[in-house]
Amino acid sequence: MGLDPTRRFSDRVADYVRYRPGYPEALLRALEEEAGLGPGSTVADVGSGTGISTELLLRSGATVFAVEPNDAMRAAAEARLGAEPRFRSVAGTAEATTLPDASVDLVAAGQAFHWFDRERFRAECRRVLRPSSEGDRIALFWNARQTESTPFLREYEALLRRFGTDYERVDHLRLGPADFDPFFGGPYESRRYPSEQVFDFEGLRGRLLSSSYTPGPGHPDHEPMLAELRRLFDRHQEGGRVRFEYDTELHLGRLA
Repeated sequence: MGLDPTRRFSDRVADYVRYRPGYPEALLRALEEEAGLGPGSTVADVGSGTGISTELLLRSGATVFAVEPNDAMRAAAEARLGAEPRFRSVAGTAEATTLPDASVDLVAAGQAFHWFDRERFRAECRRVLRPSSEGDRIALFWNARQTESTPFLREYEALLRRFGTDYERVDHLRLGPADFDPFFGGPYESRRYPSEQVFDFEGLRGRLLSSSYTPGPGHPDHEPMLAELRRLFDRHQEGGRVRFEYDTELHLGRLA
């Protein structure tokens, strides 16, 4: 798929920190009520990036090991969350977290599962999870941008398909039951929660450039892409703002 997934976002960190969405409170409530997340629990946040998912998990009172292979993204998370005593930054991958055996109560992966080698990640989950007969043990979640709900979002999707360097290939990684059934190997629950972001033009520009498949400065398509983004914004803005709508997906279960 081109650039190693662990290095794809190294030159996008500043925009990623500023313009990527967080997660709705409904997701946190579900993890607390159904996965046992809370004070006294220990979580491995695998593929934790700049700490967006880690910040959510920390709000429960849990201790969170943020496992991230990308140095620049991990440094951003450390700058963001380093003052929190329950935050632990770990240089590791989904397939080799470096965490001790039977050391966590929950494995979470936010916005990263589609990059993992699933069989090796599954084996790593088994290794690091503590034996337990209670609660769901693995939570996979991410924000899925809606692509057809408004004229603006339809045209934004068309812009990505026109200018994205490998967007078509990355987009094909959208996941469904054919991916989750063999991973969990047994019952799991899937839910969706609505969320949104509202942007002025600079915010929209930053959100676009936070994506690893958009051409960066120096690429021949960079300036034409931004010019088209400006035209798209001007056509659809209301009060100087446009709206991104998301479905926040949660897939929660235990490994059979």
